[in-house]
Amino acid sequence: MGRLFLAINPGGTSTKIGVYEEDSPVFEESVRHLPEDLAKFHSTFDQIPMRRDLILSALAARGFDPSSMTAAVGRGGTFKPLAAGTYRVNDALLRDIAEGTTLQADHPSNLGAPLADAIARPLGRPAYFVDPVCVDEMIEEARLSGHPLLPRKSLSHALNIRMVAYKAAEKLGRPLGELNMVVLHLGSGVSVNAIRKGLMIDTNNANDGGPFSSQRTGSLPVTGLIELCTGGKYTAKDLSRMFLKEGGLFAYLGTDHVGEAVERAAAGDARADLVLRAMTYQFVKEGGAMAAALHGEVDCIVVTGGMAHNRWITDRIMEGLSFLGPVVVFPGEAELEALVRGVMRVLDGKEIERTYE
Repeated sequence: MGRLFLAINPGGTSTKIGVYEEDSPVFEESVRHLPEDLAKFHSTFDQIPMRRDLILSALAARGFDPSSMTAAVGRGGTFKPLAAGTYRVNDALLRDIAEGTTLQADHPSNLGAPLADAIARPLGRPAYFVDPVCVDEMIEEARLSGHPLLPRKSLSHALNIRMVAYKAAEKLGRPLGELNMVVLHLGSGVSVNAIRKGLMIDTNNANDGGPFSSQRTGSLPVTGLIELCTGGKYTAKDLSRMFLKEGGLFAYLGTDHVGEAVERAAAGDARADLVLRAMTYQFVKEGGAMAAALHGEVDCIVVTGGMAHNRWITDRIMEGLSFLGPVVVFPGEAELEALVRGVMRVLDGKEIERTYE
């Protein structure tokens, strides 16, 4: 047998786990958490013992002995600005999460690393996290938004973005560190990234700007936004929901399901057709902007995320961006695989192990 890895990806109401032999899944499972059970805790951090015990029970039910694993790896959260890579979980990280000094203190993604450590450390195994949401390799000129009170922040789908960048590099037969890419991660939020010589030098924060998506508005007209915020009709909570959960495709069409919107357009719904064309137009426009950030030196365009399963979407991106270089599509989000591949790169000597400080 090859090396065995336990990968952990916590969410708001579930924890996804996977056991991998090398980079092939042995099994994957989603451990559900009932709302009444979660309501007992004051914070997500307090949920760690409960989630750990449920993970161990799920592994036991599958007949997997955690002592047989080489390492455990958890999803990295909104810790603080960090370089991309694979990090060993250490006491400094656990302390910052416990004290709530991370960029977003009470977020489920912050539990991935502590959960991996809680299972691995008693067994004498290492625990890691890989390419957290807070990967920040932006060049300095990309940080200025237009007002010093509102700096641009690097928060993105870095885990999946870096994995597909590595896969694209493998297809091209060249090291990632030699390549320039534009990567479009298309999910409920959209991250479009400029990767120069392996570094993510610019990205749109899906909550703050860029293209609209199935649920999020992306960039909005400033003067109109000011009127919405100061008119007294909406609370901050209302606006957050409107812009981050009920914006984009949902706001225009009443659905956040891209496949349904495509079917409606194909059946003659002119409104659905227009909204889809506008959304993909923004994808292409943002991709072109990131290509300009790379001075037009683009080795390939990579398209990934849930929307990349839809040919209607990917065909229009190819039409709009193929003049820049070959377009490679990796549909979906394979976070568990991405976590395991990150650990393997370190253990195989392809990438240095990073230290959280």
